[in-house]
Amino acid sequence: MPRFMGLVRMAEGHPPPPQAMIDAMDAFIGEQAGKGVFLDGGGLAAQAETVNFLVRKGEVTRVDGPYAESKEVVGGWAIMQYDTVEEAVKGQELFAEVHREHWPECEFVATMRQIQDEPPAPD
Repeated sequence: MPRFMGLVRMAEGHPPPPQAMIDAMDAFIGEQAGKGVFLDGGGLAAQAETVNFLVRKGEVTRVDGPYAESKEVVGGWAIMQYDTVEEAVKGQELFAEVHREHWPECEFVATMRQIQDEPPAPD
């Protein structure tokens, strides 16, 4: 069964969601988990707590947040599984609709990508 990763990207410093949104997401995730669709996921800590390792020209450098140049951050993630890509697209749309209904002032991009279970074949 294909698995997918959902990511939520939003502006750095976006205010936290209202309680109505948190409650709606709890219900949505519970429903999706009950169907065996939602496998794992959650919100991410503030950008100030980020640690990156930059690999460049054969060297590894640790770069800690916050990042003044950041305009957009990943605010949450999920691993889901669906029978078809079409079902995954519909599930991601429902996720976005929950936000529209319960947090209309929020602006974000909900991205869905299929997880590769095997490395791609060389060209």
